[in-house]
Amino acid sequence: MKPESREAPPSPDVETARHSCAHLMAAAVQALWPSAKFGVGPATKDGFYYDLDLPETLSVDDLGKIEQKMRELRGRKLPFERVVVPIDEAISEMARRGQDYKVELLHLLKEKGTTAVEDAGDKDAAFASEGLGGVTSVSLYRTGEFVDLCRGPHVEHSGAVGAFKLTSVAGAYWRGDQRNKQLQRIYGACFLSKEELDEHLRLLEEARKRDHRRLGQELDLFAFSELVGPGLPLFTPRGTLLRNLLTDFVWSLQEPLGYQRVLIPHITKAELYKVSGHYEKFKEDLFHVKGKGQEEFCIKPMNCPHHTQIYASRPRSYRDLPLRYSEVTSVYRDELTGTLQGLSRVRMITQDDAHVFCEASQITDEALKIFSIVEAFYSVFDMQLDVRLSMWDEEHPERYLGGAEIWTNAQEQLREVLRRKGVSWKEERGEAAFYGPKIDFMARDALRREWQLATIQLDFNLPERFDLKYINDQGKETRPVMLHRAILGSVERFLSILIEHYGGAFPTWLSPVQVVLIPIADRHNEHAAGVAERLQRAAIPGSLGGIRAEVDSAREGMQKKIRNAQLRKNPYIVVIGDSEVESGKVAVRLRNGTQLPAMELAALIERVSKEIQERRDIPI
Repeated sequence: MKPESREAPPSPDVETARHSCAHLMAAAVQALWPSAKFGVGPATKDGFYYDLDLPETLSVDDLGKIEQKMRELRGRKLPFERVVVPIDEAISEMARRGQDYKVELLHLLKEKGTTAVEDAGDKDAAFASEGLGGVTSVSLYRTGEFVDLCRGPHVEHSGAVGAFKLTSVAGAYWRGDQRNKQLQRIYGACFLSKEELDEHLRLLEEARKRDHRRLGQELDLFAFSELVGPGLPLFTPRGTLLRNLLTDFVWSLQEPLGYQRVLIPHITKAELYKVSGHYEKFKEDLFHVKGKGQEEFCIKPMNCPHHTQIYASRPRSYRDLPLRYSEVTSVYRDELTGTLQGLSRVRMITQDDAHVFCEASQITDEALKIFSIVEAFYSVFDMQLDVRLSMWDEEHPERYLGGAEIWTNAQEQLREVLRRKGVSWKEERGEAAFYGPKIDFMARDALRREWQLATIQLDFNLPERFDLKYINDQGKETRPVMLHRAILGSVERFLSILIEHYGGAFPTWLSPVQVVLIPIADRHNEHAAGVAERLQRAAIPGSLGGIRAEVDSAREGMQKKIRNAQLRKNPYIVVIGDSEVESGKVAVRLRNGTQLPAMELAALIERVSKEIQERRDIPI
């Protein structure tokens, strides 16, 4: 295997450095465990990971040992050498090295092409040229004694990989299939400078403190049950209140724009998804159900096909359009158990879903209305939004519904929306939904993490597949266009992000309990209950209820009850003693420990009411 000659590469970008660091880690693992077998090892948003089949289970101490070997190899400035070989030669080379997983990937490449390998989880496996039946030659990279199947590019040598840190090890099924062997996945962080790495590690530690799974339990928001099953969260009264506050806020923004509520069943004949195309694309992700007559049903994994049937239930005229159907409802997807994680990845996904049926000439105006809802919603949470135009991959049309002409037109329509809005955007090939391109909103949280949440999706395909029609102003049958839109996306996932964004200390308008009253002694309980009742009955314009107040009448010391209220992240803590009973005033402290001057109860009501109405806490 002789390396290609090539010019010296330019200074690496961070993704190239991360990709190269994954190879460096693999080289270190091979040096420490010569019998190691390697799965896939891509770059990630903050670093890299590699899936490994090792003769022993790794510990935290082993991560330190691997890091030490990586630094040793980095110091040797090992070149990243690329060679292109016929695929059969690559198969023989990997078989000789005992790399069974690489041999499997190479056979996939040879027989089915790059799409099969990408679907298997390795987007880095690449080819130099393709034959009719699949790939005919591949590129391999050598780093010292380690050789990997990879498209590159890489840094010039191991000394240029940047600053790195191995962060954790977890289990991962080969090719994401729990029927396959479970491998060990080592995660690492990599940045071009030590300062960037240190800041990333600081944010990782902060994220651990804010983990929504722990805070959700401490704040009594949700639970999981082995009897119910993994990925199926149970929301407590406080968690349900939080969900309703969020979805009610979305409704308050969209109702003035003409959205109407609809309701659909949670189960459907499989035929609905066969017509829509979802069945063929996502058959493995569906929960299948048999009726008494052995007719095949599915628990719904999405709502758009149902909404098309509401549209199709009666004749439509251009005078009826746009029709805007909205629904907050749960869908269900058969995710692999190993991929489930708290509220971030679940099997019950509640969507604040809406679909707009309109004329082609109305697309831009309707999309701009959705854009305004997104901006208004996220401005309240102080989340920076970046915009992405998610496009199809014209090199893999088999992944999508419809032909090139439909996709080119739809993508240009969304570009026009973004031009009219006057925003900058990034275009990403291959990120579209299978039925149409999307405007995706990337929200950045308090820990600087980026999340894809809200979306506007343009769809010419489902109206075609369901033969939807309306009578235009010329009296002719015409096909409507569909816009799919979500503001929160998944309510569960948004909640997981929001809990960590605020560290559980929700702004007053979102806090399940806004004021907790703490009687110093039992004789103060009655007065505290009266204060709580006045808070609960407070008239707040635009709000369906008063201030959410509770009395902590537990027989514990005052300081312990104050501490409990702070741990529960209650925004306002009111202590009631003899002086408060006599004066009628309230002693108020904030959850951060700040003591406010004694005030009339009316002043507290005014302050809290303002925070609820404005959805922003008043600065001290």
